[in-house]
Amino acid sequence: MLYILALLIGVVAGLRAMIAPATVAWGSYLGWIPVAGTWASFMGHWIAVGMFTVLAIVELVTDQLPSTPSRKVPQQFGARIVTGAFCGAVVGATIGGLIAGAIGAVIGTLGGAEARARMAAAFGKDPPAAFIEDAVAIIGGLLIVAAVA
Repeated sequence: MLYILALLIGVVAGLRAMIAPATVAWGSYLGWIPVAGTWASFMGHWIAVGMFTVLAIVELVTDQLPSTPSRKVPQQFGARIVTGAFCGAVVGATIGGLIAGAIGAVIGTLGGAEARARMAAAFGKDPPAAFIEDAVAIIGGLLIVAAVA
């Protein structure tokens, strides 16, 4: 079950790179994800919660801009895979969680880019597609963290 949740948090990271660590940090801070005494214990600290929350908000705002870089460029793609792997490792609590999170990030990045392109074409512009993607990432991240609890 934890590997499935690790895969799904990786998908969220593929959609929005900073939503995943923000939700994992909040889940750790609230005690829903048991990280005390592990290598990921820093995720339960209020500084991590604040930092990842601010980064998630910045990402949500900048993603609405016309100059947003493609998530398929190597730097964006690599960052999403690393973020997904990290969040998967925290949620899955093992190396298997790390691998599942990385796979999920690849799925989320490629699938999300394709879905967003199709939604943007259907709406005739990108912002509505970005808002839908934001909502899916936020709600999905919250549900995954709640499921771990």
